[in-house]
Amino acid sequence: MPAEEKRWETLDALRNSEKGRLQYDSRWLEEGEDLLQQCRSSPKLSVSSAWVLDHLFQPETETNTSESLTPLIYGFTNDDQLQEPSVPPPDQRTEEETTNNTVQEVVQELTPEHTLLLLSPEATQIEGYVKKFEEAHKFKSHAEMKHRQELHQRSVQSFSNTAAELLKRFEESLELEQRQEYEKMRDMMEKGSIEAQGRQEKLKEEHRRRAKNLNLKLREAEQQRLRQEELERQKQAESRERVRKLNCIQAEVLHLNMQIEPYFKQKELVGLDLSGYSNRGNQLCSLVSGVIKLTSEGGVPLQEDILNAERALMQMRELIADMHEKIAAAAAEKKRLKEEEEKALQKKQEVKAEVEKPVPQEKASRKEGLQIKADASSMQWYQHLQDICDQCAASINDLNNSKDFKVKKIKMDLQKAATIPVGQISSIAGSHLREIFEKINNLLLGKQISSGGKMVAISQHPQGKDFVCYKLAEKFVKQGEEEVASHHEAAFPIAVVASGIWESHPKVGDLFLAHLHRKCPYAVPFFPSWKDGQQKEEYQRLLGYRVLDNSVEQQDNFLKRMSGMIRLYAAIILLRWPYGSKQAEHPHGLNHAWHWLAQMLNMEPLADITATLLYDFLEVCGNALMKKYQNQFWKMIVLIKNDYFPRIEAVTGTGQVGAVIRLRQFLEKCLKQKDLPLPKGYLHPAFWRS
Repeated sequence: MPAEEKRWETLDALRNSEKGRLQYDSRWLEEGEDLLQQCRSSPKLSVSSAWVLDHLFQPETETNTSESLTPLIYGFTNDDQLQEPSVPPPDQRTEEETTNNTVQEVVQELTPEHTLLLLSPEATQIEGYVKKFEEAHKFKSHAEMKHRQELHQRSVQSFSNTAAELLKRFEESLELEQRQEYEKMRDMMEKGSIEAQGRQEKLKEEHRRRAKNLNLKLREAEQQRLRQEELERQKQAESRERVRKLNCIQAEVLHLNMQIEPYFKQKELVGLDLSGYSNRGNQLCSLVSGVIKLTSEGGVPLQEDILNAERALMQMRELIADMHEKIAAAAAEKKRLKEEEEKALQKKQEVKAEVEKPVPQEKASRKEGLQIKADASSMQWYQHLQDICDQCAASINDLNNSKDFKVKKIKMDLQKAATIPVGQISSIAGSHLREIFEKINNLLLGKQISSGGKMVAISQHPQGKDFVCYKLAEKFVKQGEEEVASHHEAAFPIAVVASGIWESHPKVGDLFLAHLHRKCPYAVPFFPSWKDGQQKEEYQRLLGYRVLDNSVEQQDNFLKRMSGMIRLYAAIILLRWPYGSKQAEHPHGLNHAWHWLAQMLNMEPLADITATLLYDFLEVCGNALMKKYQNQFWKMIVLIKNDYFPRIEAVTGTGQVGAVIRLRQFLEKCLKQKDLPLPKGYLHPAFWRS
């Protein structure tokens, strides 16, 4: 055992220590001597050695006495009958005596303080034998004890090793039993798991087979249902598309028929009988309505119905075109007759004027008075442009008011394609403006363009072109109203693109003028007059003011917007698209600028607005007018400075002198230098080609 081994190791360590090597004597406790001191001190003779020596040298009488005491000295009783040692032979006595004498001397030298006598030689010999016996017995006992200790140690070691081996065997047997139990349990679990897995696989396979069959049936049923739904959806979509197409055709037919009514009511002005066109239009409308009625009763329109409706629409378009041609021819004839009548009337007046001499007072009064309204030709031109704009707005009414999501999407795409490029115009020269022009031009030509990541074309809707022209003209005017009003130099890049579009597509130019005249009637020039019973807000709108919730915009904002639109109008008159045809004339050239300026000076001035517009118009295109008309232009400038400007000052209030002062300084500078500078921000047309 390990504990026994440690115990014997402890005993060996104690035996090999300093105290463990001490020899034990039974008399030490009786004598009371220090054990450690005796071991370390020099060897001494026994106390009895003196008695032994004295006894050896005493006479015979004393020997008996000593002999009687000897057993007591050695601790024996009389009953023990200790046999004394034999007396040595005579020949040896001399040697013994000599020895005893020597011993006695030595004892006296060693222990001079003691007065005891030494024992006899026999006693000394016996004492020596006793000592030897004790030593031999002690050595034997020590050897036997050591042997027993070794045997005990070996037995303990053997028992310890045996116990350790037995413990190992016991532990190994326990581990073996545990492993066997674990293996048994694992085999059982694996067997059960394999069986359960097999059952699960069988169930899965059965479930998979059933699910597969069920999925096949469901898939077949779903596919059949989807096919039926797709067929039904296609039928419904086709039906809706046909209904939508019929509705569009009917709307366009009705709209075209409505165009006949205004001319039919004004047949006295035209001199034509349009009752045949009206009757034919009503017949076509009834035909289309009958087709739609049959369709609504039958449920699904047929392709034949669509063809009949389209045929009726084509006939209506041809009817309207024929009517417009006849109306235009009649209008031209009436105009010619009117001109001839005016010429004849003018000749009569001239003859009458020669006969009757004019009164000087009347002549003076004519010079002092100016027109309050625009002349008839300007108003006729104004009304003609408004009619064109109204007709275009009526033609796109279906597209604007459609509730169909698809039509609304087409409308938004076309509006973005028309207005976004105009909003991107800036003073950057070169290909930037050319790219914008090409995009707008291609859109109006019916080509597909990219807008917002989509391909857009006016062919997506029958009213697509009219809608784009209308929105494009409206956007140009809005740019003048907002962008040019804030940045005067922006008028020139916008004007050069608008001039190019106007030259290629005259309808856009007519719509631009119509929108411009509505928002800025002073571009005619035309000063709307107050009518009896007219509301104040309505009259202010006619003058060009913005009225929101019965609140009229401030005068500064109003003048700023009017200034921006007049500057854009003057810039369009001044500039041409540099990449257009050089042989063609400007669609709205400087003659219109001279006409506008002359008409403006023939009308009574208005406070603020007249001074502002004259200054803006002359600053933009005054240089071009000076170069073209030369002396006539300077005569007009002198007329403005000397005659017309005092009239402006007369109608100007105390808080409205800013525009008047600016105009006066401009006129004085021009007359002083005999030159009009180029407008600020204007660049040579070669700039636009860079």
